[in-house]
Amino acid sequence: MRDVSTPRSRRTLLGLAAVLGAATAVRLVPADSTRAPLHRPAPPVAAAGPQPAAAAGPLAYRLRPMTADNPPPYRPAAPPVRTRPFEELPDIGRAMVLSFDDGPDPLYTPHILDTLRTHDVRAMFFLCGEMAHDNRDLVRRIADEGHTLGNHSWTHPLVTGLSRAGVTYELGRTSDVIEEITGAPPLWYRAPYGAWNRNSFEIGASLGMEPMAWTVDTLDWTVPGTDTIVRRVRDGAAPGVVVLSHDAGGNRSQSVAALRRYLPALLDDGYRLTVPRRR
Repeated sequence: MRDVSTPRSRRTLLGLAAVLGAATAVRLVPADSTRAPLHRPAPPVAAAGPQPAAAAGPLAYRLRPMTADNPPPYRPAAPPVRTRPFEELPDIGRAMVLSFDDGPDPLYTPHILDTLRTHDVRAMFFLCGEMAHDNRDLVRRIADEGHTLGNHSWTHPLVTGLSRAGVTYELGRTSDVIEEITGAPPLWYRAPYGAWNRNSFEIGASLGMEPMAWTVDTLDWTVPGTDTIVRRVRDGAAPGVVVLSHDAGGNRSQSVAALRRYLPALLDDGYRLTVPRRR
């Protein structure tokens, strides 16, 4: 059996080391004066009897505001604006998509539909629910002539500023009215102003819709002139391009006139104007 006894000299050294360690722990052995103490010294015990008001201790100091004025209220940053397409569609030939937002409008939408029918072309119409509700015959015509109907919210708000309940109301009510008129809910959703966030993506998906953005913006809502709209479409034409125009929300006579010019020109250039199909 191994002897586990410790020699006297070794026991003495171990005992001394233990005493020094304990002394350092209770600060009986002074630390290096050039180093900050590890613990804040305890405040002195107050003498008996009334005392003058003392400065606030460390805990009270920590509870004081850092500045005299309240900080400005928190304001979330604006969502980033998408400037590039997030999908590529390979091997689509010379297909393009024409899309029209904010309608239907009884003054401009019929002229756009007439031009599309003349050239046997299908397009996408992203409808605002309140416009669809007030122009049901136009909604039926859009669907009956083979165009694709999309959801563009009920009142065209900035969706990123809405609660989840607000987004659900805007999208859900619009899908309901489109289904009520046509017998089928929309399968596509475009955010007003192109302002997307997680809520709009998630809620749109829960309603069975895919998001649809654009790649060529005619900026026709700025009323830049018919020639400018035509030039923007012709310059931006390419396979897989989605063109954004408007058939409501203001004076869209330039949009109507521009379509009459650039649509036959695109067809002459060999482009196939079509609408996407979800698998």
